[in-house]
Amino acid sequence: MAVRLLVIGSGGREHTLAWKLAQSPHIQQVLVAPGNAGTANCGKISNSEVSVSNHSILAQFCKEHSVGLVVVGPEVPLAAGMVDDLQAAGVPCFGPSAKAAQLEASKSFSKAFMDRHGIPTANWCSFTDPQEACSYIRTASFPALVVKASGLAAGKGVIVAKDQEEACQAVLDIMKDKTFGSAGETVVVEELLEGEEVSCLCFSDGCSVSPMPPAQDHKRLQDGDLGPNTGGMGAYCPTPQVSQELLQQIRETVLQKTVDGMKEEGTPYVGVLYAGLMLTKQGLKVLEFNCRFGDPECQVLMPLLKSDLYEVLQSTLEGKLASSPPEWHQDRSAVTVVMASPGYPGSYKKGVAITGRYETGVQVFHAGTSLKEGGVVSSGGRVLTVTAVRSSLEMALHAANRGVAAVGFPGAVYRSDIGHRGIAHLTQHRGLTYKDSGVDIAAGNRLVDMIKPFAKATSRSGCNAELGGFAGLFDLKAAGFIDPILVSGTDGVGTKLTIAQACQQHSTLGQDLVAMCVNDVLAQGAEPLFFLDYFSCGRLDVGVASAVIRGVAEACGLAGCALLGGETAEMPGVYGPGEYDLAGFCVGAVERGALLPRLGDICEGDLLIGVASSGVHSNGFSLVRKVLERAGVTYSSPAPFGKPGQTVGEVLLTPTKIYSRLLLPILRSGAIKAYAHITGGGLLENIPRVLPQELSVDLDASRWIIPPVFSWLQEEGGLCEEEMGRTFNCGLGAVLVVAFPDAQSVLRKLQAHEDAWIVGAEPVVIRNLKHSLRLGPSPCVVDLGPMQNGASQGDSSSTVPRKRTRVGVLISGTGTNLQALMEQTKRTSSSAEIVVVISNQPGVLGLKRASLAGIQTRVVDHKLYGSRAEFDGTIDHVLEEFDVEVVCLAGFMRILTGSFVRKWNGKLLNIHPSLLPSFKGVNAQKQALQAGARVSGCTVHFVAEEVDAGAIIAQEAVPVLMNDTEESLSDRIREAEHRAFPAALELVAGGGVRLGDDGPNQKDM
Repeated sequence: MAVRLLVIGSGGREHTLAWKLAQSPHIQQVLVAPGNAGTANCGKISNSEVSVSNHSILAQFCKEHSVGLVVVGPEVPLAAGMVDDLQAAGVPCFGPSAKAAQLEASKSFSKAFMDRHGIPTANWCSFTDPQEACSYIRTASFPALVVKASGLAAGKGVIVAKDQEEACQAVLDIMKDKTFGSAGETVVVEELLEGEEVSCLCFSDGCSVSPMPPAQDHKRLQDGDLGPNTGGMGAYCPTPQVSQELLQQIRETVLQKTVDGMKEEGTPYVGVLYAGLMLTKQGLKVLEFNCRFGDPECQVLMPLLKSDLYEVLQSTLEGKLASSPPEWHQDRSAVTVVMASPGYPGSYKKGVAITGRYETGVQVFHAGTSLKEGGVVSSGGRVLTVTAVRSSLEMALHAANRGVAAVGFPGAVYRSDIGHRGIAHLTQHRGLTYKDSGVDIAAGNRLVDMIKPFAKATSRSGCNAELGGFAGLFDLKAAGFIDPILVSGTDGVGTKLTIAQACQQHSTLGQDLVAMCVNDVLAQGAEPLFFLDYFSCGRLDVGVASAVIRGVAEACGLAGCALLGGETAEMPGVYGPGEYDLAGFCVGAVERGALLPRLGDICEGDLLIGVASSGVHSNGFSLVRKVLERAGVTYSSPAPFGKPGQTVGEVLLTPTKIYSRLLLPILRSGAIKAYAHITGGGLLENIPRVLPQELSVDLDASRWIIPPVFSWLQEEGGLCEEEMGRTFNCGLGAVLVVAFPDAQSVLRKLQAHEDAWIVGAEPVVIRNLKHSLRLGPSPCVVDLGPMQNGASQGDSSSTVPRKRTRVGVLISGTGTNLQALMEQTKRTSSSAEIVVVISNQPGVLGLKRASLAGIQTRVVDHKLYGSRAEFDGTIDHVLEEFDVEVVCLAGFMRILTGSFVRKWNGKLLNIHPSLLPSFKGVNAQKQALQAGARVSGCTVHFVAEEVDAGAIIAQEAVPVLMNDTEESLSDRIREAEHRAFPAALELVAGGGVRLGDDGPNQKDM
């Protein structure tokens, strides 16, 4: 269920948090109190006028408005105990308790805490008497020139003096003149440290810490770190001065030690912990702790957070950081530039109108802004922060500065050199590394770690698909072979790559790569056993590469082969930015006596069966791109072919079909004499590869359905029949040669799962191709007239099959109801066909049952996804890939998100072991027995967002016997399920029942 959040605060930090939280699919609305002009009515984000100072009123507001989580931005409400009060009232709240927030609220407490726990910090002493403080400054054995107000001073209570006199004057200003009010009743005098200052933040769940990338704030007002101190004029992230080794040291000696110390002292720290550090020649030293996100550090950290922020906050609150650490974008830099009011940090004018435009590719976060007469005006010292994320620090700085220049803010004060220390560090003279040449070993290692689980999921009999060795091993005997011949194939995906790279859609290329190799191996009658991939690029983008290889792994699962290994080659200068290339290698095996083609058995009178392609597959894309260029059509244009709402790029990137699950059982039956994979060279050049030289084939294009994309390409490109037939598959991905007596049996087996037709080639002749291309994809009745060249006449009953509803089944285990559904849909009278079975767990019995039935399977392992939304999105993608129209849940043990349920409303079926609405939820049989029910049963219903509340399609009653146990009652209800679920599926698939506004409507039958 979608959640409403409340963010407390009004600055740039709070706008940034609201912006990031609003990106979560879990979030319905983000309220910000009091907020600013940037958080007023912006998509999911809006402001609230609720009082944040009165915690009782705030708690009541949260309950009345169903606020699922409060996120506290600033330090003042944290120190005032807002988290304690809200949680005591039963309102979930993110942030440390008031006692834990003392780490920031009291600098004297913080320094003493660090001393107690051996956390490195500067020499110090605290004072409540100004004379004693001044005496300490003059007599200390170190430069005691840093004076801090111990309490909260909005990030401004630190004075770094140039000499002792200035330091003593700072003490007097703070303690006598009350420059920072009550925050200065106690002062801390510290040793002046020299070095690089960095900010290291982490999430803490009270036990574990998860560090964020290190950042660097810029406190001084002017370029070159000149001028007075401010609350922060900008920041950048990550800081190249902090190596991975140093970050690990910070994690262990500062962040984890602090959290351990707070826990030891009875004050667990839950929230964000901010450590301000100085990197000195003597080692790292802690300058201060903050108990919240920094401002402006938050504005560079959140754009680099790859994970869902809401899920990260939930993991933190639930103590699960160790098992669910957040992920961050790698090889990216973020820079934020603060635009301040003229006069800041002193007195400044408010109400200055802010106009102009926001530069594309930057994010503007509001801080001191408000709305006045429909326009945005300044209302604070720091007014806006302009953030840019780019592939390098310099590029991010330039982009942010361009964004600043585009904003109309008269007299705005800002710096143009944010990140100058990081840039200087990167450009200073040092020895070259492999990374300097453009090869990032660390990125390659990250990629391997990411893809290992994908490969592992493809393990099969004969190998365990473990990556990391010098070579992969496969045990043919363990795979059940007796006298095998090895078959190998290699291929790429051609210039389809160019379209994928232009559309930034990389995940489907893996299936193209696997299909091109597997389908070739299959043409020899071989079972694909293992696959290896080769990914080459100029600069490794881990996100893109992992998406491609994940697609490879999923396709291997679909093909039944193991992803046994691969190679990633980073070759600077060989490829342009964003470019990469792919190659695949598949090895299969076939028993010696089953090798195809059986040229000696192919004879005059044999028939050809064509199996449907999914579209262009992976050949002919250079010509496709030329036609698009001539027609003036872009990849983002609405497709004049394909489904409504699809773009040209989306249709062209439809993945190549993999035929191994479909064809292997039929190949093993011995009924297939030859199989031609229609790859490069189209129909005209691939079919002759499997025929004896003395035979030819006559194809009639009116006998199969040609996808609309081919008709469009032929018309727009003015392509002749020969060009079409020699370049494209024209709707047939595979062509089988079968004996006349076996043709109908093979055709029925194919049509149970895939569109297939009897279509029947030195020279191959194709009749009616141009005519059929012009007619488009409408199915026509096939009357097998006499074949040329002495081919025999087919069965007159061989017609294009009536359209059956395409069904996808989701399972988690044995799939007992799946078996019943499969048996029903095998019947020729059925209105449904199961085209894919998807499991969230690999290796379960249900997958094996589906495979044995020749149904294609997919594994979408929920453990490999960072969120339910991402998991559901992948399942949705697979369902769309197979053009699924109805989805059945057969023992699927995952809760689907509301967005998924809404998309499939009226097309998503489930079965429950009771007569709903009685006994909803788990343990229905136990509930029935405890209630003394005399009748139970099962209910097939449409799935709704509320559990077991969807409209009922069918029910079957089962009497409850006197001596029934849960087990015996469950057994009889399961038998009823095997009857009710298939019957309900037929009602929906055949159009007898549909979901109307008031529930299921039954048509007149």
